[in-house]
Formats: sequence, structure tokens, C-alpha cells
Amino acid sequence: MKKSDFHYLLPPRLIAQAPLAARSSSRLLLVPPIPGAFEDHVFSELPDLLAPGDLLVFNDTRVIPARLFGQKATGGRVEILIERLLGGDEARAQLGVSKSPRSGSRIALDAGGEVEVLGRDGEFYRLRFHVAESLEAWLLHAGQLPLPPYIQRAPGADDAERYQTVFARETGAVAAPTAGLHFDEPLLERLAARGVGFGHVTLHVGAGTFQPVRVDDLDQHVMHSEWLNVGAALVEQVRRTRAAGGRVIAVGTTVVRALETAMRPTPENPAGELLPYAGESRLFILPGYRIRSVDAMVTNFHLPESTLLMMVSAFAGRDRVFAAYAHAIAREYRFFSYGDAMLLFPESMQ
Repeated sequence: MKKSDFHYLLPPRLIAQAPLAARSSSRLLLVPPIPGAFEDHVFSELPDLLAPGDLLVFNDTRVIPARLFGQKATGGRVEILIERLLGGDEARAQLGVSKSPRSGSRIALDAGGEVEVLGRDGEFYRLRFHVAESLEAWLLHAGQLPLPPYIQRAPGADDAERYQTVFARETGAVAAPTAGLHFDEPLLERLAARGVGFGHVTLHVGAGTFQPVRVDDLDQHVMHSEWLNVGAALVEQVRRTRAAGGRVIAVGTTVVRALETAMRPTPENPAGELLPYAGESRLFILPGYRIRSVDAMVTNFHLPESTLLMMVSAFAGRDRVFAAYAHAIAREYRFFSYGDAMLLFPESMQ
């Protein structure tokens, strides 16, 4: 397949630049399991669209304030976007600089302290931070929230809360699992009262999620790596849900990527059952790949030619997904991270 197969035209005015006043007041497009007309809903109506015994699986990663600014000894300005905390005082990061710094060079940070460049691996640098406290604690007050590049404004005070899910607990992402941003505590209470279960995986979304696909032949694309954890408790929740006839519903593409990684056939798991897994994933899901881990997906609207759009097309069919996007554009849904959402079912379900 070609990258150009996943292109669509989006009016810039539909790119959401800020969250709505209430998380669950965003719109929700239902793409039903049986082919037919799409249904326009409000996200707060989600409990009415699910059934008792269904299981919602959330990504509980927590976004770190990962953007920093500094200055090289030569005077050149540097923008630092941490991609991953490596433990201790080290991190992997992208650097926005006019000239690449050499190993051993230091960058004075605007927020205080300095960074030592340890080396480079492709587009990422390995950095050691010399700051007054632990790196994770220091970032909480020194770093800036890394809003996506299509949001054309600096982060404000509200973003610290709103670009974070209400169930975020495992620190390590540099981008939010945005399908989860629509859930607030009253909605979670209503879902629980409906008899819907909740499970969690962790996938630390990396800066690579914003990198464009640079080749048109998708067989040549090298997928970025992200760390994830699918625990034994979640595996057991899924098993019980399936045994009772309930549906497993992923809240976001990151959950699908995590579960599908944990189901990859191996010599120890030739049948590809869902098993606990912690580690890296470079799984690239596009049409032709059969997603087996979930029965439905809550997902935002994704960028043209992105790997996330390719994944949802693999799940529900490219033509059907593009028809849903055309419907959303015609009705002026809000797109991308702070935008609206879909509840998406595969067409094969009856």
C-alpha cells in the first residue's frame, strides 16, 4: 500500500486548538457494526451505546512536561524535546538546533542547570541532566507541556490538566493518549453504574508519534519504538469478559497497539493468545493486518497519511473509515488531539 492511499483534505479551521469546557461534551460519531447511516452523538451518551459486561481498556500513561529550552556555549539556541526518561539523570531526546552538538558538549538550560550530550543514535540524543533534584521531579516545574505541533499556540495553565487523562498514573509519555481525554469522573461513574468494566494498560507515547511517514511505499516504513506494559490483571479481565460474552473496547490506538503486541505469535505462544508483556513495540498496523484483540475502538480523528489512520483503517476498512471522516468533515467535527471522537466497530460484527 501507499502512503498517498491515506490522504484526505481537512479544512484547517477544523483542527481543534483548545479543549472544550467539559471533557465529555465533545461529539461522538458512531460507526456501527452493521453498515448503514452514521450516528451523531455527544460523548456523554457513551454509556447508552455500550452494554453491561463490556470492558473499556484505557492507557494510563501520564504525560511529562518534556519540552525545554537552552543555549549552547557558542550562543546558539536549543529546543529539547525529551522522548523517553532512561532512569537516573539520563534521557533520550530530540534537539532543535542549527548545528548538531558534539558528544561531551553542554547546554545551559533556561530553567537552571545544564545538559551534557552523551551521544547520538539517529534522530535522538542521549543526554545527562545536571539539575538540583531528580530529573522527573525537576521536570514537573521546569519543563513545558509538549502540545502537538498542529496546535498553534503556547501551552496555557489549563493544558497541564486537560492534556492529561483523569486516570493517568504511570509517568513517561510525551503525548497524551487522546481518546482518553473525553472521559471525566461523572462519565466514569455512569459507565460503572451501567455495568461496564474498566481495565488498564500502559504505553508511553513517544515523540515519534508526530513524525510523518517519509516513504510512499509503506513496506519501507520503519515504525518508531514505544515502551508498553500489559499486566496479568488486564489479561485476566479480558479473559473473563470474553468468557461472559462481553466486548473488549479499546480507548485509543495506543491500547490496540499494546494488546496486539502482547498477542504476537512467538515460539512460546504459537497461537497468539493474549499474555502479559512488558517491553518495546515497533508494531506497524495497516490494512491487511487482522486486529484480534478488541471488538470496538474509541478513537479521535487522525492526521492524513498517519500510521494511526492506517491502523483504524485496518480495523474497520479504509473505505468505511474515509466515509466516516467525510461525514465528520461535512458536519464540522473537531479534529486531532483536542477534537471529537468516534466509536468504531468493524463491519464484520453482527
